[in-house]
Amino acid sequence: MKRRTSALSVSTAALLAIAAPLLTGCSTGAHPGAAAVVGDEKITLSSVQSQVETVRDAQRAQPEGDQLVAATPALARDTVAFLVYLEVLDRAADEIGVDVNRRDIQEARANAEMNVGGPEELEQALLRQPNSTPLAGDAQIDRMLRGQLLFQGIAQRIGVTPDGQGLDEMARLMVDTAEEVGVDVNPRYGEWDAEQLTLVDAPTPWLRAEAPETPELPATLDG
Repeated sequence: MKRRTSALSVSTAALLAIAAPLLTGCSTGAHPGAAAVVGDEKITLSSVQSQVETVRDAQRAQPEGDQLVAATPALARDTVAFLVYLEVLDRAADEIGVDVNRRDIQEARANAEMNVGGPEELEQALLRQPNSTPLAGDAQIDRMLRGQLLFQGIAQRIGVTPDGQGLDEMARLMVDTAEEVGVDVNPRYGEWDAEQLTLVDAPTPWLRAEAPETPELPATLDG
């Protein structure tokens, strides 16, 4: 399968942070009810809203709940970006033969819990992680750990070194994979800068007006 290679300008920090890369695109409206579509995988608005609600409930249960909520005003947008990133990461890993199974995730979680002092400490750390999408609940934590394992597996397969050699090749793989499978994101979340792997504001306010922001907590997002 031939991949197209794009011009890249991706920082090492962005690649090394599992929640940092934000992949999105311009929606044509061809997928009603979708927050994003990656290839043939649809990320529904209802699944995003459910995940956001899980995080908001966990935040509000904390003594400083109001501050945690106020510090994450773009939670819905960040959640979509994170889910799209994980889908692209999964496709890239599959393309070069990297796989992660349930046992791998369980071992990673046990190690993470041991490193921070226990299950509750891990949950608290991920709910409060700075400069990253907050996570809550077993499903979200396991999904994040699976993403980390896939990232590490890809880096090892490509030969990324501690000093950053190989990161450009990894960046090309991520960008080319996203272009090959197709990334289509509801325009309310912005649009994707293919060179930066970064979410940017949509330049057409009238388009946003046609797709107003969905409330984060309707009565109605998964390792």
